[in-house]
Amino acid sequence: MDSIFLSKGSKKTLERIILTFAIASFLVHLGCIYFAGHVSFLNPESPLLGNPIAAVYTPFSFILVYEVYLLVYYLPRSITTYIGKQYEIISLIIIRRLFKDLANLELSPDWFNIKDDLQFTYDILASVMLFYLLYWFYRLNKSRKIPEKKRALTTAVSKFVQLKKAIAIVLVPLLFCLAIYTFGKWGYLEIMDNDGSLKELKNINNIFFDEFFTILIIVDVLLLLVSFFYTDKYHKVIRNSGFVISTILIRISFSVDGLINTVLIVSAVVFGVVILAIHNQFEKGLERLPET
Repeated sequence: MDSIFLSKGSKKTLERIILTFAIASFLVHLGCIYFAGHVSFLNPESPLLGNPIAAVYTPFSFILVYEVYLLVYYLPRSITTYIGKQYEIISLIIIRRLFKDLANLELSPDWFNIKDDLQFTYDILASVMLFYLLYWFYRLNKSRKIPEKKRALTTAVSKFVQLKKAIAIVLVPLLFCLAIYTFGKWGYLEIMDNDGSLKELKNINNIFFDEFFTILIIVDVLLLLVSFFYTDKYHKVIRNSGFVISTILIRISFSVDGLINTVLIVSAVVFGVVILAIHNQFEKGLERLPET
């Protein structure tokens, strides 16, 4: 079963499929923007149909779905890489949001008094900060991989890897079904919104990813609890607990807007980077201690 969902061949195949859908969706979105106002079911007042720049939003949604798959793909291989993919996803969500905001910018001297323009300012600063934080996260992760490659997998660690693989196999179809349902519901309401049903979706940027990060919290807590069977090292427990807190902060960010949303996202990634940095220093310090 893992060869179906988690093999390199499956990864390459899905990559081509997602890229094809992304290109097709971009062209379809451009067509919808062109025909908005000329076709009864397309509302030109929609934030996604008022400017051709907004068309980039749709292919980015498909790219994000692929990033979700990569997160699950790397789960059995490395917890830190799995967490790094979470950070990549939230940074790409902000980048995607920038394309939508660009299409609705109001170039005015009152820039800092316009809500949408302020959100654009927050997001563009946050995207740069997250990019830099991810650089340090992966650099810290790489620095600890070299000695780990020299260690043979113990029976306990092998069992933990098998458990993570089993979780990943369950997550792949679950998340894809969730993506189809949530994006399908949004698409239907966007086209057939005759009674204001779309207002129930408070923020289209949160579609799918609100539920997605809720599932990730459950998975992270489960992995944290199971990890106690395989290690009782303090720094490992703190690192894994810190990653759970980081995921929870990202999830909470979906429930708020504006500056608080951006601050929560950046704080979550900063917290994860700091936790990993301290964990690495802790591990190096233990290696230098003489055996007693």
